[in-house]
Amino acid sequence: MSIWGKLAGAAAGLAIGGPIGALLGGFAGHYAIDRDKGDEEAGENQVAFTVGVIALGAKMAKADGVVTKDEVNAFKEVFKVPEGEMKNVARVFNLAKQDVAGYEAYAEQLAGMFKGNRELLEDVLEGLFHIAKADDVVHPAEETYLSDVAHRFGFTDTEFKYIQARHVASNKRDPYDVLGITPDTSDDDLKARYRKLVAENHPDKLIARGVPEEFVSLATEKVSVINEAYDEIAKERGI
Repeated sequence: MSIWGKLAGAAAGLAIGGPIGALLGGFAGHYAIDRDKGDEEAGENQVAFTVGVIALGAKMAKADGVVTKDEVNAFKEVFKVPEGEMKNVARVFNLAKQDVAGYEAYAEQLAGMFKGNRELLEDVLEGLFHIAKADDVVHPAEETYLSDVAHRFGFTDTEFKYIQARHVASNKRDPYDVLGITPDTSDDDLKARYRKLVAENHPDKLIARGVPEEFVSLATEKVSVINEAYDEIAKERGI
């Protein structure tokens, strides 16, 4: 079942508290809930992940003061939202914009829920970056917002820099930052790091750590950037 079909059942059947739970409750109030076994089996990780990203995306929209059509389209690309479900996504998005809870509360709840699963928290940041750069520029206010969310997720400044590096314009991208290494890294360690990053972003790995199938297409873009960075360094080193 699509994640969009799971949300209604999750709103009624999962014990998700905090601001994410409140959003689900508000969503349920607008949705004719018809729970079935598929709904009962909806993973809390997938539901919390999806609602959390919608909420953080909505809060980020306030960071630069305007939600552009490009940003909306980018969200639809990441999540593969069927046209028939856009109204339900919009409800969650609009509820999050109006909610008195700040983005800090959503970030900290996700950090608590996914403690020990840094890869999944990194996936959340990747999705937010994809939305932020949809209008071809990451506004300074959005960059500050994303940096603060990353810190609340437990990432260091250096780790955030590596994540951010994958989302700058290709002609300004540092391949070493993209791979999270330095020019001093040996060829063997470079190859090991490259293989690790590609393996971590295989669609099966993302689904296994709780990322909705609708979101997995973003991994293709990420792996493409990783491949380009490795090829550039390999060519430079003659390996």
